[in-house]
Amino acid sequence: MSQKDQEAGPGVPTEGPGDAARDLADVGAVELITTVSVHLLSAAALRCGLAEEGEDLMDLDEARTIINALAGLVTAAAPDLGDTHARVLRDGLRSVQLAFREASAIPDRPGDGPGEKYTGAVT
Repeated sequence: MSQKDQEAGPGVPTEGPGDAARDLADVGAVELITTVSVHLLSAAALRCGLAEEGEDLMDLDEARTIINALAGLVTAAAPDLGDTHARVLRDGLRSVQLAFREASAIPDRPGDGPGEKYTGAVT
């Protein structure tokens, strides 16, 4: 915790818009895309029921939307991310796509599942 944070107290914002813009400017594109992708992966996994709470957090409509967005992001960014980063994100994406398929009472046809218009059929 910075001195500025300690002086302001808990819950009191200490950064202004200029500070946030400088913080974002310090983050490289690959790191930013990877971080956002990991957040989307985590959210999709929760919505597919993969958390300890399982079905309490499951929402397949939300999961479908998140997985579609993640698939579009990963597919579009892959050439700029490089093979190492893209492969890890594709593996995670495939995992949540498969989890979605398993959690669905009526599975989508191959090629029609979330994100599959970007990634191809996941089986």
